[in-house]
Amino acid sequence: MSDHDDEDVIIETMTLPLDGWHRAHGGRMVEFAGYWMPVQFEGIMAEHLWTRESAGLFDVSHMGQITFRGEGLVPALEAMMPADIAGLALNRARYSLLLDEGGGILDDLMLTRLPADEDGERIYMVVNGATKYDDIAHMLDHLPDDITLNLMEDHALLALQGPKAVDALVRLVPGVDALVFMQAAPFTWQGHNLWISRSGYTGEDGFEISIPAEGVEAFADALLEQPEVKPIGLGARDSLRLEAGLPLYGHDLSPEITPVMAELGFALFKRRREEGGFPGAERILAERENGPITKRVGLLVEGRQPVREGATVLDEDGSTVGSVTSGGFAPSVGAPIAMAYVPLAMATPGTRIQLSQRGKVHAATVTSMPFVPHRYVRGAK
Repeated sequence: MSDHDDEDVIIETMTLPLDGWHRAHGGRMVEFAGYWMPVQFEGIMAEHLWTRESAGLFDVSHMGQITFRGEGLVPALEAMMPADIAGLALNRARYSLLLDEGGGILDDLMLTRLPADEDGERIYMVVNGATKYDDIAHMLDHLPDDITLNLMEDHALLALQGPKAVDALVRLVPGVDALVFMQAAPFTWQGHNLWISRSGYTGEDGFEISIPAEGVEAFADALLEQPEVKPIGLGARDSLRLEAGLPLYGHDLSPEITPVMAELGFALFKRRREEGGFPGAERILAERENGPITKRVGLLVEGRQPVREGATVLDEDGSTVGSVTSGGFAPSVGAPIAMAYVPLAMATPGTRIQLSQRGKVHAATVTSMPFVPHRYVRGAK
């Protein structure tokens, strides 16, 4: 076997359970996180605004759905991330971060505490699609041998997002309207077991629905029959999360970034800050106390031309001092917006900065995020 044989291996792009469904509904397919996925159906701008006004259906089955079970599971997971899992109520979800030993972010994730069974504690977790196999390898390296990890490859994951999502979903799944933000529960639909959380990544009210893959096409059809619902692609998913000020792993988050730099201090829970015991705790807590060197900020960009990822942030002398990690035209704002990492001294809202993209300089102003208000349902409506 030659040294070059492994260079000739072709990694085939995978398909999701709804691949044919997307194509039949006019989805323009692109490669993303190792899968063929729809970037748009009728157009990114229209899909974005429809989600803000009504209800958009997103296929996020590329993401990793993982279940864990076993005695000692909670402290084992707390040793890898700064979440207070022990203090999490049953069937409640929490955003957290998988950290490396230096406090860098390996992934951001959602975890839900399930009722324990005869085999011990149980957790349901959703991780990013592009990192799921690396995440699993990392967690298996750090979990005790008697903890069981299961990647739910036989399940699809849908997100129904927007102010009318609840109106559409409750017709198919009675009782789902009783959930509040970051709460989850089991339901059934035509004999299929669903796991539904009131959550999402658009800044809107909405739901994430885990369903066995064999039932997802019929369920997607049933959702699309509701007048509030249209299929939405990756393009609008990105512009929606950007307007909501939500970071995307691999762009705004990476192992070079800590939770404090990323402005994700809310993920550092009080008990965990006091006790430590998570990777990079010393560095992260010092940054929290003294301020990080660089910080994620929102930018309002002057003019109409979007500034994209990779553009540089300049200081008064024209030297590069930071970089744009996400950027685009924001349909709900009506202007270009971006996220960037800038020196702490430039991170105050109202600070005017310059951005360089392909030799052209753009003016921008640091602003608070989100760019549009979050509309989560946190209590009875």
